[in-house]
Amino acid sequence: DHAEAVRWYRLSADQGNALAQFNLGMCYKDGTGVDEDLAEAVRLYRLAADQGNALAQYNLGLCYENGTG
Repeated sequence: DHAEAVRWYRLSADQGNALAQFNLGMCYKDGTGVDEDLAEAVRLYRLAADQGNALAQYNLGLCYENGTG
């Protein structure tokens, strides 16, 4: 259940969990369980990247390179 996954990711992301922020960003990027929103994906990637999450840093770099979000 993707919507339920998003609910739990959001709860954890709101508490500052970098992995949850990254995973929720992926949901927004792909439109999984939520409407696609690249700006929100970038915002979440940035939060996670600022905490040292390497996957978020990578995805954030891709967004900048491709001009998305």
